Amino acid sequence: MNEALIRSLTPSVLAVLVRRGADFAAAEDAVQDALVEAVRVWPADPPRDAKGWLVTVAWRKFLDATRSDAARRRREDLVDDEPAPGPAPAADDTLQLYFLCAHPSLTPSSAVALTLRAVGGLTTRQIAQAYLVPEATMAQRISRAKRTVADVRFDQHGDVATVLRVLYLVFNEGYSGDTDLAAEAIRLTRQLAAAIDHPEVRGLLALMLLHHARRAARTAPDGSLVPLAEQDRGRWDTESIAEGVEILQAALARDRLGEFQAQAAIAALHADAPAAEETDWVQIVEWYDELTRLTDSPVVRLNRAVAVGEADGPRAGLAALAELTDSLPRHTAVAAYLHERAGDLATAAQLYAEAADKAPNLAERDHLTRRAARLNTSRLNRLEENT
Repeated sequence: MNEALIRSLTPSVLAVLVRRGADFAAAEDAVQDALVEAVRVWPADPPRDAKGWLVTVAWRKFLDATRSDAARRRREDLVDDEPAPGPAPAADDTLQLYFLCAHPSLTPSSAVALTLRAVGGLTTRQIAQAYLVPEATMAQRISRAKRTVADVRFDQHGDVATVLRVLYLVFNEGYSGDTDLAAEAIRLTRQLAAAIDHPEVRGLLALMLLHHARRAARTAPDGSLVPLAEQDRGRWDTESIAEGVEILQAALARDRLGEFQAQAAIAALHADAPAAEETDWVQIVEWYDELTRLTDSPVVRLNRAVAVGEADGPRAGLAALAELTDSLPRHTAVAAYLHERAGDLATAAQLYAEAADKAPNLAERDHLTRRAARLNTSRLNRLEENT
């Protein structure tokens, strides 16, 4: 079985069934039944037209299921309307599936799960493993999401911004289980970029490629986090960086700046620096100013404080940080870093320890704990040298 082919055909087959009048939940179930049938039949008798075969079998599976429901007259009409087997239409309705899966009535976690299932072609088990939850829990989440969008008209215009936020959430999940969600998000965003001409779609794709290019250098052999400034830039994926920069430049040339393009521009400046000390922090601050104007996000302002600390000195960074509430995620870690840069090692060590207690995951907690320990050791060594 060609798994890549199956996953690429799944959304378009699902879209055909919905176009013909099947509700989303029933159509998705029918497509999954057709895929099971394909696994059984194709190895011995591969079809000449894989998509057409899947559409025909899925439609019949849908009709079989509807015959057992109460609305017999409607089901008989559907049977009468069954098209003859033959090549599937060339139209690609994948874009509409994106909009359906990112419907505003869904929670972000449900929208992500439904997108991975319906558009990404992942199994419930794969999605559950990626999110480290029981398969039954994920199955319930997907079922609820399908019921929520069951009555949404397939030809309703969707919100591109919502779709992009869902894809960004998928990317940020990174890797767990046997499914690389970061790579999956890139694949899906490429698919979306091929279906719609929108500078922010390309901005998001560029951002993903530029971030993903640094993946191999982000962790040490023991699994510990490696900060950007300490990463071995020789391990960065230069092909992905070049592709990301090219896509970003084309998007920026459209002169319709959005938040993902601005984020990608910041990532490109980091990627362009041969060494951490050669980073153009002044220009990065300017891009953070643009991003703040676009989003007015406290998290963006927090990251801007770090950039100001690099461009204008740690005291300027601390002044920018003082304008923000200390309840922001990672606020304490940023304060610790800026105090360390300012030479106040005692305060920095204390803040790193406090930040470790608030860390959202084990890897980050260990990283912050090690930084606190390193600074405390350095302080003790200085005290011994001075006595």
